[in-house]
Amino acid sequence: MVTAYDYTTAKIIDASGVNSILVGDSLGNVMLGYNNTLSVTMEDMIHHGKAVARAVNNTLLVIDLPFMSYQASVYDAVINSGRLVKEANANAVKLEGGAEVCPQIEAIVNASIPVMAHLGLTPQSINAFGGYKTQGRSEEQAKKLIENAKTVQQAGAFSLVLECVPAKLAKHITEMLSIPTIGIGAGRHCDGQVLVGQDMLGMYSDFSPKFVKKYANLDDVINEALTNFCKEVQEGVFPSDEHEYGISDEILERIY
Repeated sequence: MVTAYDYTTAKIIDASGVNSILVGDSLGNVMLGYNNTLSVTMEDMIHHGKAVARAVNNTLLVIDLPFMSYQASVYDAVINSGRLVKEANANAVKLEGGAEVCPQIEAIVNASIPVMAHLGLTPQSINAFGGYKTQGRSEEQAKKLIENAKTVQQAGAFSLVLECVPAKLAKHITEMLSIPTIGIGAGRHCDGQVLVGQDMLGMYSDFSPKFVKKYANLDDVINEALTNFCKEVQEGVFPSDEHEYGISDEILERIY
């Protein structure tokens, strides 16, 4: 699974063989320049989700429920999940949290909308965590994570994202559950892996978590292209004859 937030990127991902595209609320960081995901709105998710959906033909499309679109009530959770399906053409929605959001998960599933759960480091809870910290390292945290994993599965989640969880704990949870786990900073033993597209392609340099592997460095490629563009324009090299449209000299003579 890879994140996408626009038509062009989603079209490339859709043709690549990736199984799932996530329109994550991480768009707050990489697309809108926020310091966290908390300011992202339903309108943001729908806007970007619709753009991605127009490109998707072969790939499962999951869209995040943003902060405070589901926490306050079951009603909010169902209505906003419905909006992501109706207005943004999501195949499934994703939400963060464990036992406290299981009534929401159950209600959304009962409304015939598949739900992907998300445990471990849940960025929408960043203020409660006191920062971006690995979750599940203490005995108490590990036990709570295991119980929450069981609970979200029982509530009807079809899969579970595990973020910033010790690899051995993620392995245990993966083996314990009947639904697939998708890791991000949770080791190799999860059933699948997800990365933010801009992270793995080397396009976002504000912050790079330990778990990110850069499969390309498009920052340098794009910078080089822009530098060459500026240089050629300044030197009169671009546009050349091949980039220009013609008009007959006869017409020009009549005009002038």
